[in-house]
Amino acid sequence: MQHPRHDIYAFIHKGLRAFMAHTLVRVGRLDAHDSADIAVVSEEVRALLDICEHHLENENRHVHPAMEARQPGSCADVAAEHEAHALEIAQLRWLLERVPGNDEAAQGLYRRLSDFVGHNFEHMGKEEREHNAVLWAHYSDDEIRAIEHAIVSGEAPDRLQLAMRWMLPHMTPNERAGMLGGMRRTAPAEVFDGVLNLIRPLLGGRDWRKLTLALGI
Repeated sequence: MQHPRHDIYAFIHKGLRAFMAHTLVRVGRLDAHDSADIAVVSEEVRALLDICEHHLENENRHVHPAMEARQPGSCADVAAEHEAHALEIAQLRWLLERVPGNDEAAQGLYRRLSDFVGHNFEHMGKEEREHNAVLWAHYSDDEIRAIEHAIVSGEAPDRLQLAMRWMLPHMTPNERAGMLGGMRRTAPAEVFDGVLNLIRPLLGGRDWRKLTLALGI
């Protein structure tokens, strides 16, 4: 049986889909006249928009140049979509500031965020099909991992923590154990322990037991 190729998009896209779905549902029930509710939801929306914006920048800086170097023109369509997503993010930030005390603005934010999430779900599917095909045709798995490492090594600790918070709970048990097993071998013990402490409250009992058995902890 052929070994599956390394998928640079798999885990981060799982995290982004989960974060987007969670935030969309949260905005849908937002009370525009409750200052505490607005504060919590606004923080979630800003965090989502920040990570989406940074994800676009990482792909533009690391993934697209690698694709274009081996297959010129392979990023043209999706690069244009990235520009559109950046405009959508700016519009969502503008709407968010108008929500307090304004039911119409809250509804507008919800509908515009729904459109944004739908566009991103389609966009991520295209990347997973078409961009992976280009990467797999022109790069070895080790070369793709090197691109991924360049992205991760340049991330600030708070961004990495946010990404882990949304990726790890939404992986399969085998994916989760594989990622954390690799982290356990290469990262300082306090970093590994910190990630475990971060995700433990986010996992159900069965998933936590599977993880502890897989890692032998």
